[in-house]
Amino acid sequence: MTAVSPASAPVATVSRPGPGLDWRLRFGALSLIWGFSFLLIKVGTEGYAPFQVTLGRLVFGTAVLAVAMAVRRERLPRGTRTWAHLTVAAFLLNALPFSLFAYAELTIPSTLAGICNATSPLWGMALSLVALSEDRPTRTRVAGLGLGFLGVLTVLGAWQGFHGLDATGTAMALLASLSYPIGWIYVRRTLAGSSHSNLSLTGAQLLLATLQLAFVTPLFTSAPSHFPVVPLLATAALGALGTGLAVLVQYGLVAEVGPTTAQMVTYFIPVIATAAGVAILGESLSWSTPVGAAIVLAGAALTRARPRTRP
Repeated sequence: MTAVSPASAPVATVSRPGPGLDWRLRFGALSLIWGFSFLLIKVGTEGYAPFQVTLGRLVFGTAVLAVAMAVRRERLPRGTRTWAHLTVAAFLLNALPFSLFAYAELTIPSTLAGICNATSPLWGMALSLVALSEDRPTRTRVAGLGLGFLGVLTVLGAWQGFHGLDATGTAMALLASLSYPIGWIYVRRTLAGSSHSNLSLTGAQLLLATLQLAFVTPLFTSAPSHFPVVPLLATAALGALGTGLAVLVQYGLVAEVGPTTAQMVTYFIPVIATAAGVAILGESLSWSTPVGAAIVLAGAALTRARPRTRP
């Protein structure tokens, strides 16, 4: 996708107009879907192994895009080189971060996972300065980078020596957030300007990620002896809504209001993830979490600031 999200990343420009529903309503729905994704991951891992949750998520998400492709009569992309690049994109943008978030939430709250996800623009800005020559540093963007990581330290309670924090789970969540911009930069370098549609490319990407998890999951997990209903429904919703439908909704938003406005959904995700974790799962919340999250989001917003051009 063009914005930070637990979903997959579109790899081409959207040209299809959005549906008739007002874009503000779709924007709100997308924020809720992605914000609740971290709660759904937590519920899913209460009944199934993290790799199993990720595999189920990808299966349901791929199914939604497959139906959309059939309805629109779109085909999977062709070309060995395209599929090779999509294989790497599937790993970096789907298989790896989805699995890392699932494992992370075994030991950290969904609220913290949602806030860690908000660091993706910070990682992206830092990486783009090195990997993308057209992204030049400005004082504002560098200040935003520093402010954002100050917010991360606030969320983690650095002045307390990270007391009570599960270092492994937090590291996994931050690594998952880092994986997204690495994947975006790779896609930008290898698949930008592709003649294939966004839907076709993302459908193939999710299919490849599903195959990757289908290979890995049996190696590290045993088949479940029973199938708890609530975690199964959470996994299905995570895939069908948070990975499949959400991508289609975002396509329409980008087409109708542009990528800049559509990317604003990024700033609502940790807010909703925190509210859902506290209200529904009963997760604890100290003052440093919302304050740190606000600092992270402010820093992320500054990293996206573009220099003013003179008329």
